[in-house]
Amino acid sequence: MSQKTTLQGRFPVGSLAVVVGLGSSGRAAARLLAAMGLRVRVIDQKETPLPEDLLPLKAAGKLEAVYGPHSAAQFAGACVAVVSPGVRLADVAPHAAQAGVPCEGELALALPFVDAPILAITGTSGKTTTASLAAAMLESAGKKVFLGGNIGTPLSEYVLAGGGADVLVLEVSSFQLQGAPNFHPHVAVLLNLAPNHLDYHASMAEYEDAKFGMFSPQTGADYAVLDPELEPEWRKRGYKAQVALIDAGEAFGHMQLLGEHNRKNAAAASLACRPFGVTQAQAVAAASAFAPLEHRLEIVCEQGGVLYVNDSKSTTVDALRVALQSVERPIILLAGGKFKGGDLASLRPLLQQRVKHVCLYGGCREAFEQAFTGAAPVSWQETMAEAMATARGLAVQGDVVLLSPATASYDQYVHYMARGAAFRSLARGE
Repeated sequence: MSQKTTLQGRFPVGSLAVVVGLGSSGRAAARLLAAMGLRVRVIDQKETPLPEDLLPLKAAGKLEAVYGPHSAAQFAGACVAVVSPGVRLADVAPHAAQAGVPCEGELALALPFVDAPILAITGTSGKTTTASLAAAMLESAGKKVFLGGNIGTPLSEYVLAGGGADVLVLEVSSFQLQGAPNFHPHVAVLLNLAPNHLDYHASMAEYEDAKFGMFSPQTGADYAVLDPELEPEWRKRGYKAQVALIDAGEAFGHMQLLGEHNRKNAAAASLACRPFGVTQAQAVAAASAFAPLEHRLEIVCEQGGVLYVNDSKSTTVDALRVALQSVERPIILLAGGKFKGGDLASLRPLLQQRVKHVCLYGGCREAFEQAFTGAAPVSWQETMAEAMATARGLAVQGDVVLLSPATASYDQYVHYMARGAAFRSLARGE
């Protein structure tokens, strides 16, 4: 299906659309709306320079930028408001509703222009690795794959590029799913659920509803891949897809990825790829060749017999739990940052068993010290660099210095990738 054909007819040409937020998803949505023939108003609460990829639209008179606190006036006259994943719908929807404008997410905007089957993966942790494994498995079977969504490339970018994939593998977050209630993947994977983003969602129930929501449009011709612990809830909700339950098993025992959880991620990816014709042998071969992703239990280097592991993508208590379970050496743990909530005290048994010392840094010192003191020695420094200096002084041959913060990075770093890059440089002495 050509781009010219797919981009016609959703909204009247020349009408106004509002895009909330100027991250990668918002910018892609703005360019897609302009390609559909709409006028675009981008709004953001903070006034920042307009991103370069939107400057041609502004120069052509197709885009305007409005800054300041959200208000009904910002949405006046629009046919739709497209809300970026990082913007809480609850903060925007009342103002849009007052102006009579429906809200949706970037994912929902792009979906009507997609005609290839979708394999969608969500969960509290493991989404990116599992999506990447699934893409590798599909490619090993000769499929042309688009890998995107929350993993980095918005679906709107795929549409703008003209499509052409045999299968779309989409990592989807609770934010994206909340903004796309009619999202209908052919295969939907729910890896796990643990408290997360409770600073964004009104409750854990709202978070769970967003995750489970992608199963609602599925029919008996579709597939659901689930953690066995989630099957009772899935069945209680009355969904209709064919179900496969994830079991790590022994088939994925020889991988470069650390941890039992990654065997489970590989098993989930394999189950998800079966409806697309991927054999078990192809899946195992692809998983065996798969290299660890950046910032996800990534081995950085080994110096003086001390291993340095970058798990900066660990932004939740559950992710830290998985990291502690995955590393077999005695651990010097670097943690801290902008805490998103969760039961830190539940980690005390693991700290007692596996952690020699906790080197805290940055924000939320009080929460971590209160939860961890007595389970392992704890120190605190203002910056990661200072905490790393403490860790180096404590580590001996055979230890691992593990960055697994269990927090968002925003107290000191713009995102987890910058935090992981800083750790890499410190570990290598750069």
